[in-house]
Amino acid sequence: MSRNEITLQEMFSSVIGELREGGRWGTAHIYQSAVNAFSVFTKWQPMPMRKLSPTVLKRFENFLRQRNCSWNTVSTYIKAIRSVYNRAVDRKMVRYVPRLFEHVYTGTRTDRKKALEASDIGCLVRETEMSLQDGQSPNTRQKTKIFFVLMFMLRGIPFVDLAYLHKRDLQGNTLSYRRRKTGRALTVSLTPEAMQMVRMIANKDKDSPYLFPILQSEEGTEAAYREYQAALRAFNQRLAVLRQCLGMQSALSSYAAKHHTISI
Repeated sequence: MSRNEITLQEMFSSVIGELREGGRWGTAHIYQSAVNAFSVFTKWQPMPMRKLSPTVLKRFENFLRQRNCSWNTVSTYIKAIRSVYNRAVDRKMVRYVPRLFEHVYTGTRTDRKKALEASDIGCLVRETEMSLQDGQSPNTRQKTKIFFVLMFMLRGIPFVDLAYLHKRDLQGNTLSYRRRKTGRALTVSLTPEAMQMVRMIANKDKDSPYLFPILQSEEGTEAAYREYQAALRAFNQRLAVLRQCLGMQSALSSYAAKHHTISI
């Protein structure tokens, strides 16, 4: 390999650095995971960009599947490699190879049922109503239920958008915010029950700009992104425990809340 020949790992490192400088911590995290997986695949040997071929990519796809990666994970990693490769082509660091990614998977699949059964939704709502009626400060389990049901009531708001909501986003009973993924502006009118839930779990720190006590660091920083990732993992772990405690049949995760909207 020529000393001046760029490797896929080096190109990934360059792109990840650019993403971090631009505050795109989520995308940088995905790209880092992709290059880590590819490095394991190559036994940590550098891969010159010119040696990237349909055969190598297909072997990498098979490697991921043998390690029980979902098809969506396979697609995410392959698309990350494609994006980095395209940047290298644009910068004339490597020649363009037609149909290089034609025979590897870059789609999206629903590997499992995300929606909750109506009976499970009813169970969650009843449990949450009981938390509202006792007038006591909610414990961790009750907060988990309240957050989850509130996500439904806010038109299936993703956890990332919930975490980054600002106090100024809520005016009276009207919540206005932009989706972090798409930038789409949304406005939701909260019911009295939803407003009561917000008050029960709202951020008590007067100096914090955030509506809920999920994040502490300044928005747009790597620290805030890491706090979000930790909060998401903890929330899903608590939901898994809650599902067992309630004897629910459906899978329960933060992602499931995106597939239902309810009114109580």
